[in-house]
Amino acid sequence: MTIRRLAAIMAADVVSYSAIMESDEEGTLTRLKGIQREIIQGKVLAHGGRIVKTMGDGFLAEFASPLEALKSAVAIQGEVAAREQDVSVHPMSLRMAINLGDILVDDDGDIFGDDVNIAARLQMLAEPGCIVVSGKVFEEVAGKLDCGFEDRGQQRVKNISRPIHVYAVRPGEGLRTTRIGSSHLKQEISFCRAPDGVRLAWAKVGHGPPLVKPGNWVGHLEDDWESPVWHHVLERLARRYTLIRHDSRGNGLSDWEVGELSVEAWVSDLESVVDAAGVARFVLLGISQGCAVSIAYAVRHPDRVSHLILYGGVAVGARKRSPGERERQIALNTLMRLEWGSNDPSFRQLFTSQLMPDATKDEFESFNELQRRSCSPECAARYYEAICDLDVRELLPKVRTPTLVLHVRDDRMAPVSAGRAMAADIPGARFVVLPGHNHLFREGEPASERFFEELTAFLG
Repeated sequence: MTIRRLAAIMAADVVSYSAIMESDEEGTLTRLKGIQREIIQGKVLAHGGRIVKTMGDGFLAEFASPLEALKSAVAIQGEVAAREQDVSVHPMSLRMAINLGDILVDDDGDIFGDDVNIAARLQMLAEPGCIVVSGKVFEEVAGKLDCGFEDRGQQRVKNISRPIHVYAVRPGEGLRTTRIGSSHLKQEISFCRAPDGVRLAWAKVGHGPPLVKPGNWVGHLEDDWESPVWHHVLERLARRYTLIRHDSRGNGLSDWEVGELSVEAWVSDLESVVDAAGVARFVLLGISQGCAVSIAYAVRHPDRVSHLILYGGVAVGARKRSPGERERQIALNTLMRLEWGSNDPSFRQLFTSQLMPDATKDEFESFNELQRRSCSPECAARYYEAICDLDVRELLPKVRTPTLVLHVRDDRMAPVSAGRAMAADIPGARFVVLPGHNHLFREGEPASERFFEELTAFLG
């Protein structure tokens, strides 16, 4: 007989478990079993909970009290961190989430329901070694435990129609609630000059090791930060790194009226930005055509780039990959000059639907407007032409930086085959195919979570 009851649900798993298992199968399994047997089982039982089931590297647990569930989670995270602190290669860390709600319990003791699904989805929003809780849990536990809480606002999670209010737990920080977003993570916008006099806008936000992201396609430092398309990516990066990024010449807050648009000019701009930011050595993250810029910079300055991450990029532009691309490019450039700045978003929608075929109405409208505000029709046409003509194939074998290449399987803007070919010619590069259709992955989708898992495993 199925019964219904109120419960606190804990969901947890090991971050980047597949990558850890790949490096040492037997050792990884032994460590995982030890953590499950010697830490997790004991801490769950000690706080009045029960483990409903284990799923490989993850588990699901039920508690009668949300406070006891949180106490258990804090204890588990602390002991796992202590146990793994001496592991030099691929230490294990958990990501955990707790939700409160009605559940259905079957005769075998398994649990079901929306609130169980929400706990599993929230778990994917936690950073390695961290705990997140839903708003319902926060209301029950705030002030009852020596923890701070970081208010992350309303979050969309996969297969749940309503947004969920999420808080990150900060053990040992005393009762305080901070808000992440525009009021907590504030980007600082500055300006510098390229060698040819073009004024470049760049921004810094977050704390931690420096991570630099060159400009890509059309962008706007201020609008990107508030955009539902970009903010979730930028925020998650800024939680763990000092994120430094800039508007490409002709885009956003950088000068719009510019002379040269080319990979060479973009690399020179990146040199000016990182010098202005005062960072000597950093992680370099190239997205889309920013990959070509990042490759060229890494070859030119191998001593300054500690790790190279390339997402959704190609080494050679579309016009050089396809004989028929030239006529298409000429037609699109003509339309860009005529329609890009129009109040009618129909033409810009063509690019948005290619970039994010699965986007919501709000995401479509936001990105359409972002493109219009980011650059002039003339510069959009010239920029697109430069992208179609780029070619850094001869530089690929010269890359000496540890490199991670990621590409969405059914990307409509840049075929996964082009990403695979790029990775194949970079010595020692790791190539990862992400699930999905969106060139720009959306918040909460599997590609987003896999991207950050791989990033964490690669950067340690």
